[in-house]
Amino acid sequence: MTTTADGVIGPGPAPQPTGKVKAFLRLVMIEHSVFALPFAYIAALTAMFQADRTVHWGELLLVTVCMVGLRTFAMAANRIIDREIDARNPRTAGRELVTGAVSVRSAWTGAGIAVAVFLGSAALLNPLCLALAPLAVVPMVVYPYGKRFTNYPHAILGLAQAIGPVGAWLAVTGAWSWDAVILGLAVGIWIGGFDLIFACQDVAADRAEGVKSVPARFGVPAALWGARGCHAVTMGLLVWFAVATDAGAFFWAGLVIVAAAFLYEHTIVTPHDLSRLNRAFFTVNGVIGICLFLATLADLFTRGLTL
Repeated sequence: MTTTADGVIGPGPAPQPTGKVKAFLRLVMIEHSVFALPFAYIAALTAMFQADRTVHWGELLLVTVCMVGLRTFAMAANRIIDREIDARNPRTAGRELVTGAVSVRSAWTGAGIAVAVFLGSAALLNPLCLALAPLAVVPMVVYPYGKRFTNYPHAILGLAQAIGPVGAWLAVTGAWSWDAVILGLAVGIWIGGFDLIFACQDVAADRAEGVKSVPARFGVPAALWGARGCHAVTMGLLVWFAVATDAGAFFWAGLVIVAAAFLYEHTIVTPHDLSRLNRAFFTVNGVIGICLFLATLADLFTRGLTL
């Protein structure tokens, strides 16, 4: 039952807090954590293998909470900062902050809770994670502003995403690792590359609103070639990571799948046909992360990682 403005009780369910929570989760696209989590797990499990060949479930849980918390904050901040731009773009005009499904106040509240969860989880891991955690928040806020002052906001996004595997490794060891940096760079350049592809669908709207990006400045063909270059570099870095960590046959097999997925991705998206862009962005990149994680898991367990 609901109460109308004149005090009359009428039929219909009253708004529930859970509806607000669901709307916020849609706002931050919580399901897309699948892009970042597999590589954090690859870093964490590889670090555990190198340390004592044992899975530490408590640390793995805290890594998960950190990743989801930071990503949730980043997405909420992005949506809040970009809400006026989103309102003028037909593709994004249905987003929750534009339609009013989520208020700005609620979005900031959710973002605040998410960043508090991230910082708290980092504090439970080790002192180095806690000391570096505030620095990890900075690129998450800078990224949405990047499209206002640089044609290369994709690079800022890549830097933000590169933090994940490095942070996951630090969470396990409490010490710096160049192996983690190699993996982090691979992830950052990978995601920066597919952000180049994703931005191609907004060229007309971005140019009309003065939003900066590689496709808006240099055109769709240049952006797609840039994405191909990024993904070629990503493959090189993943090979480097495999060599640096003495990866076994399963990991190398995973790299073959990743290479095939990249080739497929760049086959289905062309300057004159962006109709399958969402398949390239969501499906293919989800497959890349999950397949490489499963390959890493199989590789580490066959080499002696124990539960």
